[in-house]
Amino acid sequence: MSELVTGEAVALELRPAKLPSRALAVVLDLVVALVAYILVTVALVASTSGLDSAAQTALSIATFVLVLVGGPIAVETISHGRSLGKLACGLRVVRDDGGPIRFRHALVRGAVGVIEILGTFGCVACIASLVSERGRRLGDLFAGTLVVRERVPTVSAASAPPPPPWLVGRFSELDLSTVPDGLWLAIRQYLTRMHQLDPQVGWAMSARLASDLAACTGTPAPHGIPPAAYLSAVVQERQEREKRRMYTGPGGAGAGAAEVPPEELSVLGGPVPSHARSQSQPQAQAPGVPEEQERPASYGDPSDRASDGTATGFAPPA
Repeated sequence: MSELVTGEAVALELRPAKLPSRALAVVLDLVVALVAYILVTVALVASTSGLDSAAQTALSIATFVLVLVGGPIAVETISHGRSLGKLACGLRVVRDDGGPIRFRHALVRGAVGVIEILGTFGCVACIASLVSERGRRLGDLFAGTLVVRERVPTVSAASAPPPPPWLVGRFSELDLSTVPDGLWLAIRQYLTRMHQLDPQVGWAMSARLASDLAACTGTPAPHGIPPAAYLSAVVQERQEREKRRMYTGPGGAGAGAAEVPPEELSVLGGPVPSHARSQSQPQAQAPGVPEEQERPASYGDPSDRASDGTATGFAPPA
C-alpha cells in the first residue's frame, strides 16, 4: 500500500502494480499494437505499390511511429490511463497525486517507452521497476506517473464491538434525533478501529466524540463510564431503534414489516422519524445484571487498576 498526498492534503492509499502484472499488460498491448501494425502495413503495401522506394520507406517509418508509438499514447490519453492490457489486468496509470493522466503524461511515457521497452526489449524497464520503491519505470519517473491496481481483493467491513452488558438499554430514553449523520459515521469508524489506535490517541478521540454526542443529545454522559463504552452503547441503542422501526413500520406492529436481517441494518442512516420514535418503548435493563457487575476488559473503567499499577481494559493513559 502506498500513501499519496494530494494538493488538498488528502492522503490516498493506492496499491502500486507489481512487475509481473505490469509486464503482462505490456505484452498484451504490444501484441495488439503489432497486429494492428501488420494489418496497416499490408494494406499500405497493397495500395502504394506504384510508389518509389524512398516514398515507401518514409511511409513505413510514419506507419511505425503512428501505430506503435502514437497508438498507445492516444489510447492512454482517451481512456485516462487504461490501455487494453491494463484493462485486462486491472491496472491504471495515474499521476503522482492520484489524479487522471493527460496527454503530456501519456506522451512522455510513450516516448521514453520506445527506448526502454522497444529499444531494449524491456530490460531497462524491468530493472528500473525492480529498483524503484513503487515499481515505476523510467517513463513513469519522467512523466510523474504511477501504475496502480484498480481491482483489489474485497475485505469484509469491520463491525463495531458490542457494548458491555451492564450498559444495554441504559440509554433507551435518549433523544438521538438531533445527532447529525456525520457524527454517527465518525463514531462508527472509531469503534471499528479503536483497537488499532495508540491508547492515548484512542482515549482522546473517544472522549472528544463522547463530548460531541452528549452536546447533540442535550444529555451529559453518565459519570464513570468510559467514553468508548458510552459510544458503543448509544450506537447499539440507535441500531435497536432502527430495527424496531423496520420490523414494526408506521402502521403498527407487523404492518408493512420488512424481513430485514439485523446484520444488514445500518447505524448510519438518517434520524428516526417521529412516528417511529413514538412507538419505540424504553428497553428495560437485563434482569439480574446489577450496576456493580464486573465490566469487560475491552471497556474497562478508568478507575479499574491492577494491583501492580497497570491499566486494565480501555483505561485512560497515565
